[in-house]
Amino acid sequence: MGDVIYRASEVALGYGSHVILRGVNLEIRSGQFWSFLGPNGSGKTTLLRGFLGELKARTGTLEMPPPIDGVAPIGFVPQRCEINPTLPITLGEFVSLGLVGTRLTKAARREHLSWVLEVLRLPNLARQSYWTLSGGQRQRALIARALVRRPRVLVMDEPTSNLDLTAENLVMETLTDFRTRCQAACLFVTHDLALAERYATHVGLVAEGGVLTGARAEVLTQANLERLYRRAPRLSADAPLPPPAPRERA
Repeated sequence: MGDVIYRASEVALGYGSHVILRGVNLEIRSGQFWSFLGPNGSGKTTLLRGFLGELKARTGTLEMPPPIDGVAPIGFVPQRCEINPTLPITLGEFVSLGLVGTRLTKAARREHLSWVLEVLRLPNLARQSYWTLSGGQRQRALIARALVRRPRVLVMDEPTSNLDLTAENLVMETLTDFRTRCQAACLFVTHDLALAERYATHVGLVAEGGVLTGARAEVLTQANLERLYRRAPRLSADAPLPPPAPRERA
């Protein structure tokens, strides 16, 4: 069993006087892959902001991973990239932004960059303008930017939303290999039940102001999904999942 990365005890999170989530209890350890699912507006993003340290617990306690050399050991993959569209930048330069604040030597920075571009199959695009990339390539670059520092925990907000199935499989296998080799924790918000079934070790179901958490087999049940979605998607063991929505090619 890995080291504890996060520990939440009766945590409430919200904005101003408005509480979004309350009574959150969980323990996330190194080497675990957590998928967080729930309807739109249920509080998944609020929970991620808590994990990122952007929201403080209103009540309860949320233990965070301690900084390493003054830098939070967290990599973050947002839904969208917020970058000035007039900024001339190559893919390699964009990914290297993930190393800002680290104390790596120049040689170590080059090695980290080379490694992450290789595992996400982007090395031939390193010198290409970021703005000429396809949507799927940009999404893989976002993931590479978070992964390049080899963080202790990787927090991801629907990171496969712009990927075709081939690129999606590549990313998910890369993340699985990373968390296994580096004993990192992966926290993954998704609407894709099939991905949670296939890759998650643990699941958090976010709905009605709370979070139901635990090992995948204990939490990802048909009864819980019916409570979560009212008209639940069927688990693969019971019936085939609906075909995925069309995705932009990577």
